[in-house]
Order: sequence, then structure tokens, then C-alpha cells
Amino acid sequence: MTFSQSWSGSNLKVFKPLPSRPAPRQTAGLIGWLRTNLFNGWFNSVLTVMALGLLWQIVPPFLSWAIFDAVWTGGSNACPPGYEGACWAFIFNKFRVLMVGLYPSDHLLRPILAGIIFITLAAVTVFRLLEPKKLIALWFLLPLPVYWLIAGGFGLTGVDQSLWGGLMLSLGLATIGVLMSLPLGILLALGRQSNFAIIKSISIGIIEPVRGVPLITILFMASVMMPLFLPAGLNINNLLRVQIGIIIFSAAYMAEVVRGGLQAISLGQYDAAKSIGLNYWKATALIVLPQALRHVIPSLIGRCIALFKDTTLVIIVGLLDFLGMVKASAQDPEWLGHDAEAYVFCAFVFWVICFCMSRYGRSLERKKEEK
Repeated sequence: MTFSQSWSGSNLKVFKPLPSRPAPRQTAGLIGWLRTNLFNGWFNSVLTVMALGLLWQIVPPFLSWAIFDAVWTGGSNACPPGYEGACWAFIFNKFRVLMVGLYPSDHLLRPILAGIIFITLAAVTVFRLLEPKKLIALWFLLPLPVYWLIAGGFGLTGVDQSLWGGLMLSLGLATIGVLMSLPLGILLALGRQSNFAIIKSISIGIIEPVRGVPLITILFMASVMMPLFLPAGLNINNLLRVQIGIIIFSAAYMAEVVRGGLQAISLGQYDAAKSIGLNYWKATALIVLPQALRHVIPSLIGRCIALFKDTTLVIIVGLLDFLGMVKASAQDPEWLGHDAEAYVFCAFVFWVICFCMSRYGRSLERKKEEK
């Protein structure tokens, strides 16, 4: 029990009990979480009730359409016109096209093996089964076996790149874009910080014009204008030109993200590196740059997610990525009227991939905070 304390004239202590206090509110368990986050005051309580009412109007009809009344198997006749449930049979029938585009079915094992290699390396990265240096080396070597399996050559039958598409193309453009644009962005950021006027001017001359135009402009330039400036007899296929445009566009944004991290490092780090005999490049590579990259992990992950979503723009220049194949499949005369299922499935796949990337980025942040 808590007592108040006072003094009388004869220096004797007189204790008076304080009035009883209300019992503390429960802050642990489910009830405590609800009180703290959803019913903390009358205003939050009203918002919670309104949100629950809105969810009640949306979620049950959606579950009824997507699960309970849905058709999961069968052909185009399994979903008659006017049927109220979702026709997921459309997704299962078009699954191969959505994943690999028009890739020949007799060579389908090759993109499957490439996908297994990609997923295995991603799992090794997420669970940190190898040292960071080995992981970085494997990621930069990844395009070689994957390209050999998908494109052919060296003992494998070649497959024209016009037949590539679907999620395979989206992941390929995004992965190679990130792998190439990150080191290029680091070099541009260092060049913009350089004391040499020529190097600094070249870096600024690349970063600012590219950041000043939308990606669709870069894609049009790569697809339509670039062939006009190539020497006679030199032909670069459209996919490679688009990939180069994506890399340049992403590198310009990566450069500004990395430059922000470099500005967060004090000049004392360079002075400390000089005191132990390290030159500028060793100090940058071993001391400054690792710290700068740790500072900008959220922004780098955000740029990777944005790049993956930006690959949907390649449909404008004639490449059928995942979204392009979804749109083309929904226009199949045998499956007309199933656009909703197609776009819901597309949105779900994009959300899963982007959510996994964001959670991995969050795990890197927690690891940095622990250090």
C-alpha cells in the first residue's frame, strides 16, 4: 500500500493512506491487444466498428466467389456464362502459358530446371546457408546457367527469344536488372562524389537525364530508336535492348539511393582509414561502402520491388511478360469473360513475390540493428 507522508511540528511522521486506485487495464493477451490497438478511446472504437462492418460487406461475398462457389477443374464448358463463382479452371488450363509464355512444350523441362536453380539460390540466400561473399558470387553467376538452359546452345536446341514470356520473363528481366544496376549504380554514386570534374560530370550526365524521364520513354528509346544508331550489320534483339534500358533506368535510381548512404558516413571514416594506411579505394570498398549500404537497405529493397513491378511496362514494346500473358490469355475466344480471375491471380502472384522481398529486407534490417 502506498502512503502519503507529512511532518508535524514535533518532527513526527504522520501517514495518511492515498485514495484507492482503479485496477490496471489488461494489457497482455488478446483482450489487451484489442484494447491497445483497436479500442483505445471512443474515436478508435468507432473506426474499428466501421471497418469491421465494411469488411463484413466485402469479405464474405469475395470468399463465396473465390472459394466456395468457384470452379476448379474442367474445360471452358465448366464455367457457363452467368455463373456467379470464379472459374479457376481457366488459370489451371493457362498455367503453362502464364509461367513461360509460348516456350515450346517439348523443351519445357529446361525452364523448369532454371526455375529450380533460381528458387534454390533464393532459399539459400534467405536462410543464410552460405557466406555473403559466396552468395554474391553465385548470384552474379546465376544468369549464365539459366540463360543456357532457356536460350539453348552448347548442345541444347536454341529457342527464339520471341517465344519467351510469362512470369519467367518478368523474373528474368527483374533479376538481371537488379544484379547489373546495383554495381553500376554504386559506380555512378561514387563518380558523382568524385573530386575529378570529368568523372563527376559524366556521372551527373547519366543520372539526371535518366531520372528525368519515365521508364516507358527509356523502353521506347531502346526498342525503336537504338537500332537507328547501331552500325550497319549489327543487330541486337528487342529483348536485349529492353534489358539494357531497364538496367540503365534502375542504375540511375540506385545511384541516388547509394549516394544518400554515402552522405550519411562522416569524413572521419576516411581519416581513420588513412591513419591505418588504406588508400581511397580500399577505404571506400572495405569501410565506407559497407556502412553506406547498411543505411539504405530499405530504399534498396524498395527499388528492387519497384523494378520487378515496372517489368509490366515491357508489354508496350511487344514483350509478353506475366501481365501481358495474363491479358492475352483472358482474350482467348474459348475463355472470354474471365478477366477478373486472370487479374486477381496476377495480383496475388505479384503480391506474394513483393511481400517476400520486403520481409527479407526487414530481416536484413533486424540483423543490422543487432550488430
